[in-house]
Amino acid sequence: MRHGYLGATTDEVAARASVSKQTLYKHFTDKQHLFAEVILDTAVQVVDGLSAAVASTLDDAQDVRQALRDLADGYLRGLLQPDVVRLRRLVIAEADRFPEIGQAWFDRGFDRALVIMGEAMRRLADRDLLHNLSDPTLAACQFAGLVMYQPMNQAMFAGTDAPQPAERLSRIADSAVDVFLATYG
Repeated sequence: MRHGYLGATTDEVAARASVSKQTLYKHFTDKQHLFAEVILDTAVQVVDGLSAAVASTLDDAQDVRQALRDLADGYLRGLLQPDVVRLRRLVIAEADRFPEIGQAWFDRGFDRALVIMGEAMRRLADRDLLHNLSDPTLAACQFAGLVMYQPMNQAMFAGTDAPQPAERLSRIADSAVDVFLATYG
């Protein structure tokens, strides 16, 4: 993540992992396979964390506004982590060179997280806490977009060194929940 695909060498990777280059090549046939494994493993870890947040926040919710607000906070905390932003940048930067890796990141990461959130939202609708939810995955996408669009784009383009002010992120999360519930509440 530090040097990008082209800037990283297998010598440096082996040294930082405290293994020989030969050991590295026993596990990964080439640099591209190592890159793919890092990207896809991280995507699964991020989605697993987001899925746990969705389940613990929405599944037993009684107050849908507070549950969505807590979920928004969890998404902002998790997805704005500097390593997650750096990895996202790296996947985007290498999407033309490795479209299958970018597609897998999308399918196993972003899209999977939205499907999981949509299923949790459907369960809220089944409990009559959300309404007009004809396409739960689309609703999840809309919620995630409301929460993440501005702060993620700022992090992607402005860098990860300066964290965004908590009060600004809180205002974005509050507004996202209000807009979402205006349609589905």
